[in-house]
Amino acid sequence: MTDIRLVTQDSSYDPRRDISLKSLSSRACCFQSFSPKAPAIGVLWDKKVSIPVKRMKMFASRTFGLIISVYLAAVISSYSYYAWSTSWSRVKAHHQQSSPYPVCKSRQPSVSAPHQNIWGGFADKEAAGIIDLLHQHSIGLNLTTEDRAGSWDNRILHLELLAPKKSDVLLFINKNTTKPPPRYARATLMFGATPNPFLQDYVIGPLPITNNTQVQPLQFLYNNAGKGKVAVDFADRSEVLQLAKDVGLSVADITKLLWDRTLNDTLSLLPQYPPSKENGRLIVWSSFISNPTSLFNSETILPLGLYFGLDITGRDPSKWSLIGWYYNGIYYPTTNAFRTAAMSSNFTGLGANFDGPWARLDKQGTAMTYDHYPPPTAVMPGSNRFFIDTKENYVKWKIMDCASSMSNIKADEFFTNQLGLQEALAHYAGNDPVQSGITYFDSKPGVGPSVVTLIDAEFERQTMGQMATKLIGALGYDCPTYSTYLNVIYSQGEIFHSRPNAICLFEFDQGYPIQRHSAANYTSITKNIAFIVRSVSTIANYDYMFSYTFFLDGSIEVSTIHDNLSGSIHDHVLTYKADIDIFGEKNSLQKVEFVPVTTEYPWSNGAKRNTMKVQKSFIQNENETKINWAPNGAATYAIVNKEARNTLGEYPGYKFSPVLNSSNAMNAVNFADHHFYVTKQKDTEAQATHPYNILDPIEPIIDFAKFFDGESLDQEDLLLWFNLGMHHAPHTGDLPNTVFTTAHSAIVIEPLNYLDLDASRATSQQVRLNYKDGKVQSVKTFDSQNVTCHVDASQLIPNFWRDTGTTSVLKYLFGSSQEDGIANAT
Repeated sequence: MTDIRLVTQDSSYDPRRDISLKSLSSRACCFQSFSPKAPAIGVLWDKKVSIPVKRMKMFASRTFGLIISVYLAAVISSYSYYAWSTSWSRVKAHHQQSSPYPVCKSRQPSVSAPHQNIWGGFADKEAAGIIDLLHQHSIGLNLTTEDRAGSWDNRILHLELLAPKKSDVLLFINKNTTKPPPRYARATLMFGATPNPFLQDYVIGPLPITNNTQVQPLQFLYNNAGKGKVAVDFADRSEVLQLAKDVGLSVADITKLLWDRTLNDTLSLLPQYPPSKENGRLIVWSSFISNPTSLFNSETILPLGLYFGLDITGRDPSKWSLIGWYYNGIYYPTTNAFRTAAMSSNFTGLGANFDGPWARLDKQGTAMTYDHYPPPTAVMPGSNRFFIDTKENYVKWKIMDCASSMSNIKADEFFTNQLGLQEALAHYAGNDPVQSGITYFDSKPGVGPSVVTLIDAEFERQTMGQMATKLIGALGYDCPTYSTYLNVIYSQGEIFHSRPNAICLFEFDQGYPIQRHSAANYTSITKNIAFIVRSVSTIANYDYMFSYTFFLDGSIEVSTIHDNLSGSIHDHVLTYKADIDIFGEKNSLQKVEFVPVTTEYPWSNGAKRNTMKVQKSFIQNENETKINWAPNGAATYAIVNKEARNTLGEYPGYKFSPVLNSSNAMNAVNFADHHFYVTKQKDTEAQATHPYNILDPIEPIIDFAKFFDGESLDQEDLLLWFNLGMHHAPHTGDLPNTVFTTAHSAIVIEPLNYLDLDASRATSQQVRLNYKDGKVQSVKTFDSQNVTCHVDASQLIPNFWRDTGTTSVLKYLFGSSQEDGIANAT
């Protein structure tokens, strides 16, 4: 999801070699100093992110610089659905033209990772072996294969690598042991072969499969009464949809009268999800909607205002029944009552929403002046400014040269074990029975499985005689044209899918300086170059763009932009987890706030003055950490280390700043009722929620509120949980699609007394102009290099025909004709 670049020379680079990362489950990107005296630093990100980051350490010189080291572990996400397996694809651009300068050559330096990627996913046969083991009769799960399973069968819903425990991770990466953490798989199983169907997670390991491998219920992560086991009331979805269709067709005479349309041709049904529980009964409402008449999926903005409810309690469809109709503010208890009213002369119908140009995304309206000419476009004039280890999915990126004083800094000053998405919640409201009952947990369909191919990643390779490969790329829509792209691998049931070019990585000039100052005799200014990891996931009518941005001063911005097609008011809440360690695991939560005071100073001659001061305090226990942002940024919060003061006597740390009571979700969304939370890190409290929390809102699989049990936060290993989101009241400017400019939310995690100076001072990408008598006398460029090559403009020629789609593969060892035991699927 991000394109990272490093200007470097690497004699080992082979322009004929394409780079591919095959690990199914590992997202890793690492930044590290070029200086041999500077220890490696890393960052780990959560696999539950749209952009997976597994482990991150940040290193900083007390006076000169900052180094970032990140392991991008691409993970197959079946349970968390946010992790991907990555495969690097970077097409090299070499093209010779007549020019005063040579053509810029793109190079990809390589590097060896400092250790094994412990967040890597399954090898092909390893995944097949796990599925084979689960199907074995001796295990007793009575599973049916993906291609044969129905609602009354037991089946595999998801499969992924279970994240290693933090204690095991630290032992390994700190080189206290040479043995990597044991590997375990997590499988989410649906048990439908029972009158009372349920869902449960299982843990399989250690891996690879041996005689010592065990299959057991996964319980230690969950705090509901069933320890991860949860009833599934809506197990017979296909039967419910068939009944809804039959009911919809039974009123064809009415729909014909109202709209001259029927369910058979130009109408569809949109069912409520999840079904609601009312007095012990399971109720699902459905809405009539118009079908789109073009390729655009505009159905969510084409409601017709007619609804009916079904009682679907139990698993016997013969006992299900219609509970009533709702139209134009009137409830009708039976179909006959509704038909009688509809056929009467005084019946008032509603205006209908039918598809048309207004609901389509193509160009409309008066042409903008000069708009057809090519717009400004970012280019990369030369080599990538990063290194990669294709075997371990490891990237090393260095923004600046580091001073010799870096040799005195330990490697574990800043460590982020996880920074990733936990849940994407959409909660609707409305005066109809469908919209008022909708709460979407988007981790259930999966942000990972819903990731899309980025449009600028459409590449075509051409051989130009004896010249090297030429790049033709799209014009930089989702990401800049020079981005590095990664593929994504995810699982759904027993099928593993590969999505090409789903993550982009790139450096980008932010368009404004990170620092500038003008005085009478000089001007100093520094470019604001950031490194960005980005992906886009489309879930039904939502498009989420997830970006992680690293700045030169050590700040990290986590942002989410989302658009949708929807007409009802609703909230979006995206919950993230950040496990940050400052100079070790023992940290505290500090509050820094501006408070008004009236005070008397020794020099004020007895007069009292109204002013303000900074008040610092520490939050002592978990019960005090359900916090909302202070108005106007009047208070900030930081994770600091009390036992590691900086040279000025301040506590070093990282601060974070932001750029109730649902009747549908209840306890299932206790993670979303405040802006952020801080808890003590526990391997048993690794997730704020579960994708299937909505199945039991009263007793969810993970009740986040139970994390807050008054434990001390004084010099403990702390976790930050924060929410990004927006209230959305749709208006005409949202038609046909909400724009990204207004649907944006972000948080910045930035150093607080962590460095003695601004870390961006170490970059060469700055300039100082010295003046004398109003004229420039000298210019200092700090060893930064100018472009000395010709940028191949063919990079900017669009080619949108190379999207190969998704490749799907069944993972079976048994019953396969494939040589490697893996059967191809469509």
